[in-house]
Amino acid sequence: MSRYLGGHRDHHPLGPRAVPQVRRRTNQAAARPPRPRPHPPRTPPVPSPAGSSVGRRGAGGLPTPALLDIGCGPGNSTAVLRRRWPHARITGIDNSPEMLTTARTEGEPAARYLLADARTYDPAPHHPDLIVSNATLQWLNAGPGHDGEPQGHLALLPAWTAALRPGGTLAVQVPGNFDAPSHTLLAGLRRSPRWHRLLGDDATRPGIHTPAQYLDTLTGAHCTADVWETTYSTLLEGPDPVLEWVKGTALRPVLSRLTDPADQAAFLAEYGALLREAYPAGPHGTVFPFRRVFAVAVRR
Repeated sequence: MSRYLGGHRDHHPLGPRAVPQVRRRTNQAAARPPRPRPHPPRTPPVPSPAGSSVGRRGAGGLPTPALLDIGCGPGNSTAVLRRRWPHARITGIDNSPEMLTTARTEGEPAARYLLADARTYDPAPHHPDLIVSNATLQWLNAGPGHDGEPQGHLALLPAWTAALRPGGTLAVQVPGNFDAPSHTLLAGLRRSPRWHRLLGDDATRPGIHTPAQYLDTLTGAHCTADVWETTYSTLLEGPDPVLEWVKGTALRPVLSRLTDPADQAAFLAEYGALLREAYPAGPHGTVFPFRRVFAVAVRR
């Protein structure tokens, strides 16, 4: 399922095939027979903005464009950028020294990396032709705006697009499943008396905005913008497959606080039972819907 906001897709700023390519891939993935998979993937096998949303025009057609990967993590998306633009000057930004060490050794060793917080990082000195941010903005959604200013991470987008060279591109992707049972059940369990005593409040609760809000913010930042959302229905196999999936995402901060193995086992047993009820197994596996929101903006 896809919804599209912005200019007509045949006049997409990155070429007429940019958005349909993503949609066709989504439909094929939903219809493809499941492959044997002994362990469910820890990260969703869906396109990143680096790999699917941005064509070569996204870097201005320059032979050595300047590219920024904000929230590069272990360098997976940075490596995609290198494959697409082999001669680009690529800089990865992340606030985790451990992630940057992995990016330098296993992600894209030829890129340059900076330790910085995306909330305060200023991309302007790099004069980038392309800024990519893959599954990062949802962690920067702290606090409402004031006096009509954009709220949360929306406030970062005008500064990022202003740093682009004229004709440069910003491409972002965020997961949009925070209202799904996988997350609401987890939040409810955390608030229960037993677990709230051990886990406390969630100080880093992720969140995103509506596609219309992204479109409005980027258009107001003097960009030609396209925003769309897609829900990927993935077949997971094995016992408690959704639980295994979220162990690599939403459960990580919970498990890091539960230092007693007995507490971890009890929490996983209680949460796993809730997930089995919310996501019942079918004859071919467990269907796990996963929504994503994509935005591509070209600076006018």
